[in-house]
Amino acid sequence: MADTISLQVIRYRPESETEPTTQEYTVPFRKEWVVLDALNYIKDQIDGTLSFRWSCRMGICGSCGMMVNGEPKLTCATFLADYAPNPVRVEPLTNFPIVRDLVIEMTDFMRKLPRVKPWIVRDQEKPLSEGEYRQTPDELDEYKQYSMCINCLLCYAACPVYGLDPHFMGPAAIALAQRYNLDTRDEGSKERMDELSQHEGIWGCTFVGECTAVCPKHVDPAGAIQRYKLSAAMDWFKSFLMPWGKK
Repeated sequence: MADTISLQVIRYRPESETEPTTQEYTVPFRKEWVVLDALNYIKDQIDGTLSFRWSCRMGICGSCGMMVNGEPKLTCATFLADYAPNPVRVEPLTNFPIVRDLVIEMTDFMRKLPRVKPWIVRDQEKPLSEGEYRQTPDELDEYKQYSMCINCLLCYAACPVYGLDPHFMGPAAIALAQRYNLDTRDEGSKERMDELSQHEGIWGCTFVGECTAVCPKHVDPAGAIQRYKLSAAMDWFKSFLMPWGKK
């Protein structure tokens, strides 16, 4: 096994370039190194101008998501050994504007996320004197999987619908909406359904399933969306068959 490996890194410096270019770096190959280690080596030892995001280095913050050999990955959890001895190509996440080098502009996601109200909505809070809102382990398990989302945006980079339709709400936002819909403490499902039952919401998804395939936390956004579609369809049939029950 060679003691070095090549990284082909996308560079984009808007003050001097009109299009992204590729720059190749040779870094030490160590079996325990992940792609983020190699990028930090470049930043510290070879080229301090390289820009990229990272924070926790533990697969929790979600900020180091990039395209690695064409696949959306958390670079803190993607080992160089999986690609050696071939070169590793590192690019910014697809479907997002590039700010600089490997840094993307995520304003579109941040603008859409509050629309699904990803927090517990209550019509009226009970008095503190009545104690906490209790849940059984089974009730927690109902939504726990969807609560694991770290907003890394890998699912958006993998989603062909989001790439084609900028109005599509996107897999992470819809999965987070479902997380709160399934929470027994929440009473905001009607508000979220009004928002997500539009074409740019759940019905825009064609169930390709790539969002689930790339999710590092096994959230299953595709499953959340299909489950949401079933709920929406049942609500429509109920309103059609029993219109007097509509509020």
